[in-house]
Amino acid sequence: MSAPTGTMQVLITGASTGIGRATAQRFVDRQARVFGLSRRRCPIAAVRSVPIDLLSDDWLQQLDATLGDELTRNRPTIVVHNAALLDSDSVETATAEQLRRTLELNVVVPLQLSQWALSYCGPGSAFVFVGSTLSEKAVANTLSYVTSKHAVLGLMRAVTQDLVGRDVHSVAVCPGFTDTEMLRDRIPDADILQQLGAANGFGRLIDADEIAATIEFCATHPVLNGAVIHANLGQIER
Repeated sequence: MSAPTGTMQVLITGASTGIGRATAQRFVDRQARVFGLSRRRCPIAAVRSVPIDLLSDDWLQQLDATLGDELTRNRPTIVVHNAALLDSDSVETATAEQLRRTLELNVVVPLQLSQWALSYCGPGSAFVFVGSTLSEKAVANTLSYVTSKHAVLGLMRAVTQDLVGRDVHSVAVCPGFTDTEMLRDRIPDADILQQLGAANGFGRLIDADEIAATIEFCATHPVLNGAVIHANLGQIER
């Protein structure tokens, strides 16, 4: 059974751009109360933006001071763990500090935010972890990111088992190459972007709203509890 519309409260990290922004719009359209957690404000007027640096030492205390009394307890609460750090590094170039920083944002922050949000989660709540095609394989020169996204699946699966009987479900959504600011900042070359788009069964980059629709569906359908959903248009393996 889907969670009822009009009653949900939704927290989305990295809600100012890309998949996070598109997901925020999806839940706004469902008349949910949407809270965007990111350094920059979400441009969607109906979203309650909470400017916050998730890599700061006191981000959790800031969040509690800002939203602790604004959220409603025992209400369907959706948490979308979308914010992520993606650097170019390899076994030869990666530093311990770089790996720690990536794991902090991509894995530790989702754990801490889940723990904080649990006190608000009523029946019909969900944690959606945004993984990656690289959660279950690897490519060169993305060591820290690949390591962290593999860990995201383990975190989701552990959370699923720990919350048995709570009427709270967890899912991992693993996008393929999605047309976002992050991708275009990392790969500004239009020819390379076209090659990436050609590497799936539909021959194009994924639209951020397609991933947002997948996240919305996963968040509102507990039958997917513990599932890993690869949303990549049928990536071609070479």
